[in-house]
Amino acid sequence: MNRTIAAIVPMRHNSERVPGKNYRSFNGKPLFHYVTESLLKVPAITQVVIDTDSPTVMDYARKHFPQVILLERPEHLRDGSIPMNDVLLNVINQVQADFYLQTHSTNPLLSAATIQKAVDLFLKQYPIYDSLFSVTRLQTRLWDELARAINHNPNILLRTQDLPPVYEENSCLYLFDKKILIERHNRIGNRPYLLEIPKHEALDIDEEIDFTVAEMVHRAVYGG
Repeated sequence: MNRTIAAIVPMRHNSERVPGKNYRSFNGKPLFHYVTESLLKVPAITQVVIDTDSPTVMDYARKHFPQVILLERPEHLRDGSIPMNDVLLNVINQVQADFYLQTHSTNPLLSAATIQKAVDLFLKQYPIYDSLFSVTRLQTRLWDELARAINHNPNILLRTQDLPPVYEENSCLYLFDKKILIERHNRIGNRPYLLEIPKHEALDIDEEIDFTVAEMVHRAVYGG
């Protein structure tokens, strides 16, 4: 049976640390174009949804991506302090699908191939794993604020490549169903699958320097 998957890209008009980042020019195109284009290349995704309060994003999307569903974010969900899960609940109550995939416009290097891999792995192993999220492997010496070693023995100096890996939730990609989001108020279920993705694809634009670095890496990887 074919499963329907709605991909959700939430975007706010204003950004505190990187003004207008979602629609700012990134190597010649508005930033949000990159992840939108990647999602539209994935055959397993049945619909792409942009949730936004930005008239600029809406205008660009209508012009360049007429096949995308546009949802105007209601006033009470527009503040930057609103949890993402509340925003997503509003979306899934309007868009019906078997599963939902959520990503961000601030992940411009996330590739269609990685998204397709995530969907394939999730569908193949569901319901053994009830959700999926992307991670970045870390093999480095970690310490807490009290200078206590977290993932290594300071008395045994292993090479970093020999340390047991830990994984960072990189917020690039989540897969879940409606029940999980409603019951847990979370995108992550009780039995999540951790999908390690290439480090460069996990680059996220959160500060001004991130924008510059991501542009450079994008040019190096994809040319242009």
